[in-house]
Amino acid sequence: MIHLFEPWSIGNLTLENRIIIPPMCQYSAQDGKMSDWHRIHIGSMLTSGAGLFIIEATGVSPEGRISPYCVGLWSDETQQAMADVLRSVRQYSSMPIAIQLAHAGRKASTYEPWKAQEKGERLIPQSDPLSWQPIAPSAIPFLPDDPAPTAMTIEDIHQTTQAFVNSAKRSEAIGINGIELHMAHGYLVHEFLSPLSNHRQDSYGGSLENRMRFALEIYKAVYDAVQIPVWVRISATDWVDKGWNLDEAIILCKALKALGCPAIHVSTAGLSPQQKIPAGPGFQVSFAHEIRKQAAIPTIAVGLISEPETAEAILASGQADAVAIGRSILANPHWPWVAAQRLNRKITTVPQYWRGKRN
Repeated sequence: MIHLFEPWSIGNLTLENRIIIPPMCQYSAQDGKMSDWHRIHIGSMLTSGAGLFIIEATGVSPEGRISPYCVGLWSDETQQAMADVLRSVRQYSSMPIAIQLAHAGRKASTYEPWKAQEKGERLIPQSDPLSWQPIAPSAIPFLPDDPAPTAMTIEDIHQTTQAFVNSAKRSEAIGINGIELHMAHGYLVHEFLSPLSNHRQDSYGGSLENRMRFALEIYKAVYDAVQIPVWVRISATDWVDKGWNLDEAIILCKALKALGCPAIHVSTAGLSPQQKIPAGPGFQVSFAHEIRKQAAIPTIAVGLISEPETAEAILASGQADAVAIGRSILANPHWPWVAAQRLNRKITTVPQYWRGKRN
């Protein structure tokens, strides 16, 4: 048996294989609206032969974007732009499409990566009309010299939860097949989870139960609002002493499972510049394995997985139920074709490309 090309289901969504294309920001939207670049990018991903494509981190509000050029889904205009792109690319592919709904929290209002590299600075100056004031659980900046974010009020928390619900309903209305809630990589929900960024003294801070409250409220509200499957991406550890850790992540995943969550997409890090990451091929897979085992919930593994044989070994050994291939699929959008060839399996491809397929 070759596990990588076995069908897999997330809730009631059945995938042809276990290759997931994870959310990858493109920084190419205009006022939150998808552009022609997204037709190129998503069209390329949908002809890859993967089992599922997940749209990049999508802001549930304007201030929830990472940069001014990130995709959003908070208005009729952003919804229509996304619907138009999906309508055009879906003519040529039946691959399921999910979306990652997100709020950047204190890591918002930044330049797109290539401009940040060019300018030598990450944050857009507050004097620039493109910038905005980030919000967070506590007024603690990501870097010590960054301007402090605004600490959220209870009303802000409730409004943000509703923003996730509104975006989820818009997602379902345009035919998206699944929703991933972004609770990883140092963005807003992760900021509530970690004691490094959450110093609140109310019911949303302090104890683990309180720090998980926002995440669980968002999950339940979104889950109850739509009929399509809703799962979660988490960072299983901050890689910082006294930060968010695997033991706490397992407790969160058990609570999410109890609310109906069908799977966890397991990543790590992103919350603190103090993180010390032992990066290498498959370096995050052990976290997916532990969560799968101890929380008894299916997992998607991610983290520098580049070779088909490595991906197959992860599944065959029971460390995860699916694998996410990000950077490698940007480098080679037909990575699943290569995997199928090397593992001697067949894969669905578009007829326009049949001449290039070797199985």
